[in-house]
Formats: sequence, C-alpha cells, structure tokens
Amino acid sequence: MKELVEVIAKSLVENPDAVTVTKREEDRAIIIELHVAQSDMGKVIGKQGRIAKAIRSVVKAASAKETKKVLVDIVQD
Repeated sequence: MKELVEVIAKSLVENPDAVTVTKREEDRAIIIELHVAQSDMGKVIGKQGRIAKAIRSVVKAASAKETKKVLVDIVQD
C-alpha cells in the first residue's frame, strides 16, 4: 500500500523528490501518512478534496484482502 500511495503522489506533484510516505500500524488500522511539499499540497488534495478522495478509494480497493482497515492521511509539514 505504501508503494501505491507513493507512486500516485509522485505522478501528481511538481516536486516528486519531496514526497515521503510512512506506514504506521495500530490495533485495528494501518495508517499511511503522505508528506508533500507545501506548494504541491493543493495538487494532492484537489478541488473540494476530489483527488484525495480518489487516492483513498484506490487504496481501499487495493486493501480489500487486508484484515486491518487502511487509512491515508495527508500531512502538512
């Protein structure tokens, strides 16, 4: 999942070197945190959050076989 989010994010932004993805596991969930450059934040979120919602939908579909829920957080540095 981490690699999937990283590939999607790097294809969207102007500064792909600034994209970092971290994975954190909790009791019932796997949390994937996406960090991008401040100037690219709008490109990852999109108008009215449409791109962020699409990223989350793709990850949800890809993680259907996981036993834990997979969440994607877009973190502002």
